[in-house]
Amino acid sequence: MSLPIGMRIPPWMGGEGIESVAGWAKQAGLNFLDVPELTPAVRDACAAAGVGIGSVDATNAAALLSRDEGRRLQAVDATRQHIAQIAELGGTILFMCLVPEDLSLPRSEAFAIWKETFPDVVRQAEQNGVYIAIEGWPGPAPYYPTLGCTPETWRAMFEAIPSRHFGLNYDPSHLVRLGIDYLRALDEFGSRVTHCHGKDTAILAEELYESGHLPATFGAKYGFSEGSWRYTIPGHGLVDWEQVAGGLARSGYRGGISIELEDHYFWGTLEAERKGIAEAAAHLARFF
Repeated sequence: MSLPIGMRIPPWMGGEGIESVAGWAKQAGLNFLDVPELTPAVRDACAAAGVGIGSVDATNAAALLSRDEGRRLQAVDATRQHIAQIAELGGTILFMCLVPEDLSLPRSEAFAIWKETFPDVVRQAEQNGVYIAIEGWPGPAPYYPTLGCTPETWRAMFEAIPSRHFGLNYDPSHLVRLGIDYLRALDEFGSRVTHCHGKDTAILAEELYESGHLPATFGAKYGFSEGSWRYTIPGHGLVDWEQVAGGLARSGYRGGISIELEDHYFWGTLEAERKGIAEAAAHLARFF
């Protein structure tokens, strides 16, 4: 299976400027960049370097789930305008994580709000040829309020909005930490995958004994961790990327695999980030 490999832009790399990031990505053999914002300057820098545009981050996702109707309506209008702007600049994937403004908002209540606000957003995406990809990061402790982080909620959401322009950013790292079968989830929902993150999760045996599945009382020992698990680059965790590649192939996925660098051991400096991205890309290239 041959799919393009790209990356989200880590912070130290991002501080070098888009021209530098795009140039380094091309030299590292990457095919595209996920960008926080798509502007003419970003588009032109990527084109000049010979790398594509992957996903573009949404800017109003939290307000789409606001309890305040006025704020919701403003967020819908802003998101529709954003979709049109992305399409005009050649973007095709809008990435978002549906974390509500009020982190204590129950997911059942968030779902009821989402059913009211999101159809207009998806209709705009259909009109502009843009595909929405929601990510399953469960959100911060103690509420874990993200809407769309489990198969239970995906099933309900796709029943409510069957449009193929509303789909998943498949990131197995979140499923592993939640104890969800990431391959079964891919088999069930693979046809709704519109983007994919290359990120992994390691389960930490000693920390699991110390705290179980609860967040560590006195703080996690590692970055990108809550105690018994930590996010890693692909190849350093439990995800079987050969099996993931097979599942994506069976589903007919033809998008990219975007490295999302969240790893304690490849963080804190520009050099560490570049090493982590390079090692992740080398591992993923064995399967994609």
